[in-house]
Amino acid sequence: MDQLVLTLVILVAAVLAEPLGERIGLAPSILMTLFGCALALIPAVPSLNIPPELILPLVLPPLLYAAARRTSWRQFAENWQVIALRAVGLVIVTAIAVAAVFHAWNPATAVAAGVVLGALVAPPDPVAATSMAGRLGLPRRLIVTLGGEGLFNDVTAIVIYTVGIQAVVTGLFSPWHALGDFVIAAVVGLGVGLLLGWLGGKLTKYLDNATWQVALSLLLPFIAYGVAEHWEGSAVLAVLVCALYLTDAVTEIGDREYRLVADSFWDIAEMLITGFAFALIGLELRVVIEATTDWSALAGVTAAVIAVVVLLRLVWLLVTLGVSTKLWPDTDEPFTWREVIVTWWAGMRGVATVALALAVPFTIASGEDFPARSEILFVAFAVVLFTLLVQGPTLPLVVKITGVHADTRLERAVEQELWTRVVRAQLAELKMIAARDDLPEDVYEDLKDTLRHLSAKADPEAADADAKATLDKERTLGAKLRAVRGAVIEAGRREAQAARREPGIPPDVVDRVIRRLDLGPSR
Repeated sequence: MDQLVLTLVILVAAVLAEPLGERIGLAPSILMTLFGCALALIPAVPSLNIPPELILPLVLPPLLYAAARRTSWRQFAENWQVIALRAVGLVIVTAIAVAAVFHAWNPATAVAAGVVLGALVAPPDPVAATSMAGRLGLPRRLIVTLGGEGLFNDVTAIVIYTVGIQAVVTGLFSPWHALGDFVIAAVVGLGVGLLLGWLGGKLTKYLDNATWQVALSLLLPFIAYGVAEHWEGSAVLAVLVCALYLTDAVTEIGDREYRLVADSFWDIAEMLITGFAFALIGLELRVVIEATTDWSALAGVTAAVIAVVVLLRLVWLLVTLGVSTKLWPDTDEPFTWREVIVTWWAGMRGVATVALALAVPFTIASGEDFPARSEILFVAFAVVLFTLLVQGPTLPLVVKITGVHADTRLERAVEQELWTRVVRAQLAELKMIAARDDLPEDVYEDLKDTLRHLSAKADPEAADADAKATLDKERTLGAKLRAVRGAVIEAGRREAQAARREPGIPPDVVDRVIRRLDLGPSR
């Protein structure tokens, strides 16, 4: 099996992991990690020779962009205190604690090497956490804070990681220099993200084709990452800021086709890239095993680091819960011990940890081996596998025992209120147009009934009495009408497909007609 075949096998497995995960109740990220581990144990399966320095630039930008598309600036603004406590405070404390444990185990190793390990294992993975949380029906405030923490903690971790690597490689370290690097990285990353987000919004509005617009949205995360990294800024922060800015900007675009194409594209991209990334975690297990000469000697420090990473998160959540409740009573911080337990157990590590571990240099400036590199990789992978394969599968049980679940009644009420506002806005616009263009009364009433009827179909519980009555009548014939409509559209589609094989008819014209049939009327 060569590397191309292996890559295709992994991508097919990523697709199959989605329905399998739904059927057996496991997140696809966990299934793909297990699949990668299984492949790593097969001698005939080669290793994927991806340069470590390319893993983060290739994997993180699209994953971060896809995750950021599901949120907004306002959600972060409403929860910035909680997100900052975890994405900055908890990451720093975890990195320091892990460094202390690692240095105590091997005092001969430079403290900075322990800091590198601490930075690797400190940030929970946003993809693993939010994918599990969404499937388990957790309260939205927990999903928002988990996602925000997972998105922004990489910024802190990568800065600490970079400082630690430089200290080991050069033998020089200055706390003030490290603080300056952190501030500069944040400012540059923020500036690059805002600039490219603004520019991307303008270009998206200028382009009038959904394919071009989506292609631009694919390139922008990579551009933001590359430009910020070139200017020694936080590449992760640049991608996040660009994605959040652009997401808000493109909401003003009223093109229905763009929204359909963009949503479908990014769903597919996220599924394939996430599956590949988590399979890579399992596959790289072989590299770690081959680099480690004495596993038994690492058992103690590995267990200690896992305990520090897991238990420190619980302590931090309990302490900051009390502090944030007093200082910021209006935040969405979990306010019961049950929600704290769920939030604690959802702190799984993933792609960023593995990518940073593999990017640790082999040598330092003097030409000597990077101190304890194989040990750092082994412990980092052990933390990832423990959190993914122990915490991940047991998180549903923890949720069930604690009884934490979303208040669907409140969310449903918000959705119904929104539909009511939408219908009112539509009817007001229709009334204004009817008066302006002097529409006949029968046309106006027909359009009004159609609008109310369509809204009732979209959300029956939010419809008024007349619309509900009309909807009830239609339901008796709904199945037959859908069957007739489908058969009619399919007949037209078959005719268009037959024309595609006829000489003299351009295939792209046929494809455009078929696409319109598939999308339905856009107005």
